[in-house]
Amino acid sequence: MRRLLLTAAVLCASLSGLTACKTSCRELSEKLCECALNSVEKQICQQRAADEEARVEPTAENEIVCEERLEGCDCRTIETEEGKKACGLAR
Repeated sequence: MRRLLLTAAVLCASLSGLTACKTSCRELSEKLCECALNSVEKQICQQRAADEEARVEPTAENEIVCEERLEGCDCRTIETEEGKKACGLAR
């Protein structure tokens, strides 16, 4: 699960750009980091998300997708196929 969460955070963060306000993709990345099993993993996840945010800028299409995923993504269901779909980790 740790690898999945870190990968998800990196992928989602790669869709978010560096702006003064948090983008939908950054919010989704942070929400996925909240699913980490402990505070160390959470910090690592958040750092990777921040690093990716500084490296890659999202498109308008990316932001729309992240916004759609933000409300449905839930740590309680992330291990299920539907939960992964809701968070954008599976199709």
